[in-house]
Amino acid sequence: MKKQEQNETADLAMQVSAVSIAVNIGLSLLKLLAGLIARSGAMISDAVHSASDVFSTIVVIVGVQMAKKKPDKEHPYGHERMECVASVILAIVLAATGIGIGYQGIQKITAEDEAELAVPGILALSAAVVSVIVKELMFRYTRRAANQLNSGALLADAWHHRSDALSSVGAFAGILGARMGLPVLDPLASVVICAFIEKAAVDIFIDAVNKMIDTSCPDEKVEAMRGVILQTEGVLGIDELKTRLFGSRIYVEVEILMDAGKTLVEAHNTAEAVHDAIESAFPEVKHCMVHVNPDIRP
Repeated sequence: MKKQEQNETADLAMQVSAVSIAVNIGLSLLKLLAGLIARSGAMISDAVHSASDVFSTIVVIVGVQMAKKKPDKEHPYGHERMECVASVILAIVLAATGIGIGYQGIQKITAEDEAELAVPGILALSAAVVSVIVKELMFRYTRRAANQLNSGALLADAWHHRSDALSSVGAFAGILGARMGLPVLDPLASVVICAFIEKAAVDIFIDAVNKMIDTSCPDEKVEAMRGVILQTEGVLGIDELKTRLFGSRIYVEVEILMDAGKTLVEAHNTAEAVHDAIESAFPEVKHCMVHVNPDIRP
């Protein structure tokens, strides 16, 4: 049953990634053609952003597949952190894309040649509207799958879609302003797009790094685990409860307090019950280690 669930998870991740690649290729071509025909630097910049999404999705596919590899001699704790590596790569790609787009926008704003500030055509405006709608739908679609699979890399790709949607909003505003008599707003939109992209890149990078340095779970999740443990028969208290994020999974270490008069077998059975209860109540927990302390209070 567990193997079947893993296969279904892999199938869903591949399905989402395939849809993402197809949509991004189509949007990139549409926005590039619209930008060239309508003479819109903002739309061309937006097309480059969408093209970077294709690469990012390929990185996600590789990261998810590597994270699924079984533990081996060199990696006895598994490969889940490969998703974090994929997320870091995505953040770097996003940041580099944003810097390139912002640099081109600034060049056009400061250019002495007025031709660099040509008024874009209506086609660019239409392409921006299509892009905003499609990319927002892709964000929601990918985020839902990421939450279902508890995949950090897939969630990073979802936010890449959202950043693309926001960049298209900026492109729309810039193109519209340029058509209303302020052509400088078209390249200025590229600079705004750069800011949105950099913000998304920083957020993704911080999230990935936190998962790679054994950050603990949020307090509300730790308290929920504490409640499950204390409900287990035979547990008198908790001396210590520690959690750490390992990629998209969680490791739990707990020291429970038990009656000192219990036999070794009874202590073992209670520890096993705590272990099973935690892993059952929290599917994202990869392993729960339970240590038993005797209650020697008078």
